[in-house]
Formats: sequence, C-alpha cells, structure tokens
Amino acid sequence: LLDESLHGFAKAHADIVQFNPEPRFVKRKTPSKPGKVALIAGGGSGHEPLHTGFVGVGMLDAACPGQVFTSPTPEQMLAAAQAVENGGGVLFIVNNYAGDVMNFEIAAEMLDCPCATLLIHDDVSIPETQGMGRRGIAGTSVVEKIVGAAAEAGADLAACKALGERVVHATASMGVALSSCTVPALGKPTFAIGDKEIEMGVGIHGERGRKRMELTNATEIVTYLAAIFDEELKPNPGQTVLLHVNGFGATPPMELYLVYELAHQFWSQRGVNVVRSLVGNYTTSLDMAGCSITLSLLDEEMIKCWDAPVHTAALRWGC
Repeated sequence: LLDESLHGFAKAHADIVQFNPEPRFVKRKTPSKPGKVALIAGGGSGHEPLHTGFVGVGMLDAACPGQVFTSPTPEQMLAAAQAVENGGGVLFIVNNYAGDVMNFEIAAEMLDCPCATLLIHDDVSIPETQGMGRRGIAGTSVVEKIVGAAAEAGADLAACKALGERVVHATASMGVALSSCTVPALGKPTFAIGDKEIEMGVGIHGERGRKRMELTNATEIVTYLAAIFDEELKPNPGQTVLLHVNGFGATPPMELYLVYELAHQFWSQRGVNVVRSLVGNYTTSLDMAGCSITLSLLDEEMIKCWDAPVHTAALRWGC
C-alpha cells in the first residue's frame, strides 16, 4: 500500500517531488540554492499530506515516510539528508514520539555535516510533565511552513532552529474525535466509541483522549477547546494569531469551516486578531472522524514567513 501510494503521489506531483524507493524518502525536484539549510521531516504514514505533501519550494527539502503509524528508520533519514544537503547543514523537524525521536537522533549522529533537531510538542491535551511530554500534532504544518520560508530566504541553521522553537512555544493544538481510525494491519478501530460520545484530546494515531464526553453541539466543543488554549497561551487583546482547523480524514469541509467560524468568533470577541488561517485536512489519522484546532501567536517575522511563496503538493501560494 505505502510504496504504491508514494509512487502515485510522485507521479501526480512530478513537477514538485521525486520519490526514492530504497531507502524510502521524497525530496524536492528543484534543487535548493547552495548554502541553504536543508529541512527534513518524517514520521509514520497515515497522516497525509503530512509530511510528504509539504516537500517543495518554501517548505521541506525531503520527507521520510515510515509504514502506517510507524517511525521511519535512521537509514531513511540519513539517505534523505545526504541527498538534499547543500552546504548549509540539516535541520531535522521531529514530532515528539519515542520512535521518531530515537531514530532521528541516530541519523544525526551518523551524519557528517552540521545538523540540528527541532522537536514539535504542541498537543496541549497532555501535561508537559507526563511521560515523554506533549505530542507533536497539527501545529507541525505551521512550523514547517514558517521555518521553511526562513530557510528559503537564506537564514542559517541556528536562526532556523531558533525561529522554529519560537513558533513551537507560541503554538497549541488539541483534537476531538467522533470515531476511531482503523489501522490496516489491525483491521478494526483502535478504540470503541458510542454514537452519542466524543473523545476529547485524541491523538493522531488512534490514541484515546484525555476525556470521554457526551456528544454535544459544535459551539460547546469549540468553547471547551478554546478555553484550554486561552489558559495555555494567554493571548492578550490585540494579539495577532493564526487559526488552523485540521480535519482527521473523515470530516467534511462544511463541518471544518463551521468549527473555524465558531473559533474565530470566540477569539474575536476577546479582542484577539485572527490574521491568518488554514482550514482542511493537513494532519490526518486515516479514516478518523473529527478535527483539531491549532492556535499560533504571531509576530511580524512569523507573518512574513507564513506569507512567503510556497509550492508543494498540499500548500501553494505566491509562486
């Protein structure tokens, strides 16, 4: 399934990407400028378009897809880095999951050029002190776009990592699901949930959430989530933000735009300025019904990088 899907993806977007089947990675077709920092991300498949859909001018130089919900190997990451490194070093963008963190660390140790790692941990449904800490979820798309623009503009490795860390610390995400997802190897939903229930704070691999609640209307769901973001990020009146509503794979765009409208109303009523937005399926969980909300506090540099041209399979503007 995965290899044939990636061959199809590369053929459908042959003007943007190239697929290397062994070891498996996707890289941008247009070579980067000499001295540019190479951005590489990766993770288990099943979250498309993350990360392969973000390979291209203005975002990632390469992505390493593992099997469904399984980390890619260090060999994939090393081969991808060697294929796209162009004199500016490598920045690995890693979602905070044990397998991903370990394998990217191994790849970094094997790499014979300057490199750094940017860890994404935007899921505020998990306490920072629990286990490995917070997971990286839909906020990854925001980080990859902003840091990708900085790298394209010539920022060095240290500057790209510092900017990425600023975005991570200014970003919060949390999801809600009306169903689980079905991993092909398992053949059944990863957890059972009733028709009149929702899973609040669900993970993107079919993990159970922080709380099982009775199904309620969208306004109450958005208010519940937005209140947690307010407590976490504490945006002041006048603060500029990016609002991202992400679908998990089985939620119609009509419902995603409904959630966006309600979230926009919530923060606008509190004087928070939603100046940038992203709505759609960007960090999915196979066939899960549900969505996540991401809020990022923006400064002028972040806005400039968000607006910069990008040309990938999943995001493209300004080119």
